[in-house]
Amino acid sequence: MLKYIIKRILIAVPVLIGITILDYAIMSLAGSPLEMMLGPKTTEAALEAKAIQLGLDKPFYVQYFVWIRNVLQGNLGYSIKSYQPVSQIISSHLGPTLLLMGTSMFVGLAVAIPIGIYSAIHRYTKRDYALVTVSFFGTSIPSFFLSLIFIYLFTVKLGWLPSSGIRTVGGDGGLIDLIRHMIMPVLVLAISIAGSNTRYVRSAVLEILQKDYVRTAKSKGIGRFLTINKHALRNALIPIVTVIGMQIPYLFGGAVIVEQIYSWPGLGLITMNAIMSRDYPVIMGVALLTAVVVLMANLITDIIYALVDPTIQY
Repeated sequence: MLKYIIKRILIAVPVLIGITILDYAIMSLAGSPLEMMLGPKTTEAALEAKAIQLGLDKPFYVQYFVWIRNVLQGNLGYSIKSYQPVSQIISSHLGPTLLLMGTSMFVGLAVAIPIGIYSAIHRYTKRDYALVTVSFFGTSIPSFFLSLIFIYLFTVKLGWLPSSGIRTVGGDGGLIDLIRHMIMPVLVLAISIAGSNTRYVRSAVLEILQKDYVRTAKSKGIGRFLTINKHALRNALIPIVTVIGMQIPYLFGGAVIVEQIYSWPGLGLITMNAIMSRDYPVIMGVALLTAVVVLMANLITDIIYALVDPTIQY
C-alpha cells in the first residue's frame, strides 16, 4: 500500500502542473486585470507602470514560471485588489467553507444512506417510487433557485432565519447564532447530496441483494438486519465510496453559488469576487487548492477501497 501511495503521489505532480498551466493560460486569454483599472482619469503611463509593477508586461510563459517559482517557495503572491497575501486570504476563508462542506456532506449522507437502503429493500413498491421521485427532485432543483426559495420562505415571510453572513452583526456570535446562519446553506447543499446519493445507494444495495451469498444468508435465518448491514451494505460500499470521493471536490464548486447568495465568508465568495475583479493571484491560489483537493480525494478514495474490501490488492 505504501508503495502504491508514493507512486500515486509522484503521478499527481505532473497532473497538478498541467492543471496550473491550463488555468493560467485560460486566465491570460480572458484579459488583463489592468482593464478593470481603466477610467477617465487613468493615463497610459500609469497603466504601463502598474503592468511593470505586477509583471504583466512579460509574456504569458514568463509570468507562469515566475508564479510557479514563487509557489515552490511557499509564496502564492499578493491580491491585486486588496494587496493582502493570497495564502492569508485563503487560510482565513478556508475554515467557513470546510465547516459548510463537512456539515452538508454529513447531513446529506445521513439522509441518503438509510433512505437508499430502505428503498432497495422495498423495491418496486409505492414507497420506493415515492422516495426515488423525491430524490430526483432533490437532484434536479438548481441550488440558486432553492436558495432563493428558502430566503423568501424562512427570512422574508416567516422571519425565522438570517439570510446572509456567518454571524449576526453586533451579536454575541455564539453557537446558536452560527447554527441559525448555517441552516439554509447546509440544507441547500445537503438536499442535492442526498438526492443524488440516494439513487446510488439504492442501486448498489439492490445489485448486492441479488447475489447468491445474500440469498444464502437469508436462508440461514440470521435476520434481515444482519443480512443487510453485515453482508450486503459493506459490499455495496465500493460504488458509494467512489461517488462520495467525487463529490468532495464538487462541494468546492457547488459552494461558490451558495456562498455568494448567502454571503457565506468562504472560498466560494472570495473566488467569485476575484473573478469579477480579475484578481488573478487569488484565482490561481484557489484553483491550485481545488486541484490538490481533487487529487487527494481520488487517492483517499482508493485507499478506502482496500479498507472496505480486503480482497482489493494494489
